[in-house]
Parts: sequence; structure tokens; C-alpha cells
Amino acid sequence: MTILTTERLRLEPYADDHLDGLFALNSDPAVMRYITGRPDTRDETQAGIERVKARWAEWGYSWWSFFDRASGEIIGSGCIQHLGRDKANPLEIGWRLRQACWGQGYASEAARAMAAFAFDTVGAPLLCAVCHTENQASAKVMQRLGMRYRGVERWYEMDTAVYEMTRADWLRARARPTARQPSRG
Repeated sequence: MTILTTERLRLEPYADDHLDGLFALNSDPAVMRYITGRPDTRDETQAGIERVKARWAEWGYSWWSFFDRASGEIIGSGCIQHLGRDKANPLEIGWRLRQACWGQGYASEAARAMAAFAFDTVGAPLLCAVCHTENQASAKVMQRLGMRYRGVERWYEMDTAVYEMTRADWLRARARPTARQPSRG
């Protein structure tokens, strides 16, 4: 199982000792508003950990817990999994964060690391992302990652905005400078 690190985050595959942190995340109604529409119970979070551990064993990828490297606390989670949880579908990238961490760039930071894993390690030709049609914050993360809007499709029992990125798109985006150098003179 693969651990990913970024400047501020350590992404660790779900493990049993992540239960308290993941339950704190998944039981927040605001966090789950656009995901399932309701908070998870502790038993649902535990069952999710078990499913994810099985996917890591079978596929070599699934969900990570996002640990803040400074505090050591779980501040979110994210995934590379098959869209609709069906291996016949392309890979999907997704994330969720504690409310206190919204708007601080953590989702984009984690998404870049997970996308790199999907394209560079797994060898995905295509990466998709879905969000509730009203979830503008998540859609903006998808756009910052370089994903293109594909349209509204039915996934996870709801209408979702679907974004996608090919491996070629990813390679082009990585080749571009991230900031313009100031001109001299």
C-alpha cells in the first residue's frame, strides 16, 4: 500500500486506527451534505474502512486518510477508485475535508498527489471526478487540477457534474510553469 506525501499532508491508506479521525470527518453533516446527504454512523465508517482495506489488497489503490503533517491529525480523506465502484469503469479521484480545513488549498494539494499516483504509478489513461451539481467548491478543485467538464451524469444515485482528464492532459499541465516569473526591467 502506498503512502503519499505533500508539503503539508501525509496520505495513508485507510487503517483500523484511523477510525476516530475518519468518523469525526464522516459524521459532520456539512462535510457529507453533497456526498451522501447525511452523516455516517460509527459502524458505517468502520464498514467503509473494511471495504477500503479489501480494495487496497485487490486493486493496489483506494482511499487514503489525509494527515496534517504538523499536527498528526486526520483532516480529510480521498481516493483513487473505479467510478461507481465498478472495475469496468474508469478511475475516479475524490476527496473530502474537515470544515476547519476548507478553503486552504488542502484538497488541491492532495488531489495533485493522488492524480500523479493514478497517472504515473497505476498508469491510468483517464481520470474522472464527480460532484453534486451544487458543490461549486469541489468543482473548482477539479478545474484547478486541469480537469474538463464533461456534463451531468447519474452516479451514486444522484445527478453529478462530471469532470475528466486524460494522461496527455496531465502531462501537458505538469509541463506548464505554475507561476509566471516577474519581468525585469
